[in-house]
Amino acid sequence: MSKILGQALVVVAVLALVHAAFSTYEHLSTLKALSRPSTTLPISIIIEAIVSLALFIPGITLASDTLEDVTYRGELAKRSIDDQDARMGFMIPSRRGKAIFGDQ
Repeated sequence: MSKILGQALVVVAVLALVHAAFSTYEHLSTLKALSRPSTTLPISIIIEAIVSLALFIPGITLASDTLEDVTYRGELAKRSIDDQDARMGFMIPSRRGKAIFGDQ
């Protein structure tokens, strides 16, 4: 139930943000056509964008899946010690040196 509610909140928030962006474009193009420079947007567009953000944050939180444990302790719980220590040991170049350069 909460996942569906979260998805609905995300959809509403995205639609509100797209509407705020379109309203901003329309407002600025109208001002440009009238040759009136403006430095601020109308308060209704600003409030719409803030409300969109306020709806998006809890919506995406509700719509997301549960978080997985990414700690080292959680990783150790899934694997055996053989899987953890399956790396190569330190390389000792002197072993190969005798085969390449002869016995010096």
